[in-house]
Amino acid sequence: MLQRIVITTGGSLGEWALPYIKEGDLLIGADSGALFLAEQGFRPDVAIGDFDSVSPEELAWIKELSGKTIQCDPIDKNFTDTEMAFRLALDMKPKSIVLLGALGTRFDHSLANVHLLALADENGIAAAIVDETNRIAAISQDALVERQCHPQVSLLPLTNAVSGITLEGFQYPLHEATLTIGQSLGISNVLLGDSGWIRLKEGRLLVIQSRD
Repeated sequence: MLQRIVITTGGSLGEWALPYIKEGDLLIGADSGALFLAEQGFRPDVAIGDFDSVSPEELAWIKELSGKTIQCDPIDKNFTDTEMAFRLALDMKPKSIVLLGALGTRFDHSLANVHLLALADENGIAAAIVDETNRIAAISQDALVERQCHPQVSLLPLTNAVSGITLEGFQYPLHEATLTIGQSLGISNVLLGDSGWIRLKEGRLLVIQSRD
């Protein structure tokens, strides 16, 4: 099984992203995310998108460096560049997906990218959006949460309601709780140690780990 796919896309990217790219990862660059990989000395395994965010010269460079380039019309397409990259990654059935550059100044794109995590969860693939201060994942079954550099943990329902939530190893425990859309009960919890468990019975949760 393919272990991990890292997708870089056109939101906020910088040197902070480089430690998340490991040897052996399959690299997919979406639009200007492919340019970021090239500028950082990586060769994208796949470059995908309409490439309306790069110059013709930059696109030629991306094509030269990439193992495969998938270019589409910027008008006649049904998905964003990020969703195209993400669906391509899902089709490859990796063990996990890391999405870098999925958050930025365009809130509509950021929120749409967060919703993509539900697709991975439906397919049984662990996926996370990571930026300089946050790590976001979607879960529909029990999950171990590791602190690493993100001690704060917020839980938000991605379905209308998530029931049977029990937290272990958190400052503010929950037992058989239900979260519904519009509640802030799950915001800004804190891990007491290096890890904690989130257990749930029904629904899908966004797990947002962050640091100040």
